[in-house]
Amino acid sequence: MSRAPKLVALAAAALLTVGISACSSNDDNGGGGGFETITIEHALGTTVINEKPERIATVNWANQEVPLALGVVPVGMAAANFGDDDGDGLLPWVDERLQELGGEPPVLFDETDGVDFEAVANTNPDVILAAYSGLTQEDYDTLSEIAPVVAFPETAWGTPWREMIQLNSQAMGMAAEGDELIASLETEIDAAVAKFPQLQGKSAMFLTHVDPSDLSEVSFYTTHDTRPMFFEDLTLTTPASIETASAETDKFSLTRSAEQVDGISDVDIIVTYGSDEIIAALKADPLLAQIPAVANNAIVSLPSTPLGTAANPTPLSISFVLNDYLTMLAQAADNAK
Repeated sequence: MSRAPKLVALAAAALLTVGISACSSNDDNGGGGGFETITIEHALGTTVINEKPERIATVNWANQEVPLALGVVPVGMAAANFGDDDGDGLLPWVDERLQELGGEPPVLFDETDGVDFEAVANTNPDVILAAYSGLTQEDYDTLSEIAPVVAFPETAWGTPWREMIQLNSQAMGMAAEGDELIASLETEIDAAVAKFPQLQGKSAMFLTHVDPSDLSEVSFYTTHDTRPMFFEDLTLTTPASIETASAETDKFSLTRSAEQVDGISDVDIIVTYGSDEIIAALKADPLLAQIPAVANNAIVSLPSTPLGTAANPTPLSISFVLNDYLTMLAQAADNAK
């Protein structure tokens, strides 16, 4: 998942949806019905959609999962660039859903070097969904020449999964269906979490990719990132140390010297990416080994596979990996003291 080097500093924008309705009860697709204009305000501008979109394109990470979850196959979407085991550009839950829905497969946009504007334009979309994204103002302006674009509401790469669904489904003229999807996922999460009572109240932090060859400093995701946000759904809490650090920035990650580890002594569980080598390196480091979660072996090390990818919750990945992720977290929680 590519990210912009720096987050665009933007004022918080309120989400406004104006009149999404269908006047004909038998007009499921909006054709010939009384579709009312949708206006959505977001961090990069205001998007107005005058007709129900039929051809949906998505850019950046995971936005395609909203239309897919709602039964709509996009005409084009970004190819997966992290956790794609077989290199086909599709994460397994996306591939599975596409097979279920059938129809014309979407064009896959190669975003290795950023948004492929020409490829997007060639799909002739009616709307471009990017509620979870790192679009720059320039990206947004260029895409807006192709079709109406829905960008992130406040912070680049910081849109919670519920709001991603709300924004993208509203832009499709399917707000009610989006709300139903959110409610369904919430019910599923609650039922799964109930099986792991040892998680409740444990504090957790998410380290970014750790370099075992240089542990002089560590980086962690702030509360502005969706991975730590997901902890709350799983009945975990955010350590006060991470809350305090996050309140002082709008960045999705921060870096601290290993000599400052006493500042994160309130962490019960650490989640990070990597293999057993990462855990061994953390435990062998004289400074980082002092972190309670490290000392207690309360560490979840996620592989660079679909499981690791899904620690960043998205509409289709939640169901696919939820139980496996909870099981790993519960094992760490059992070790926490």
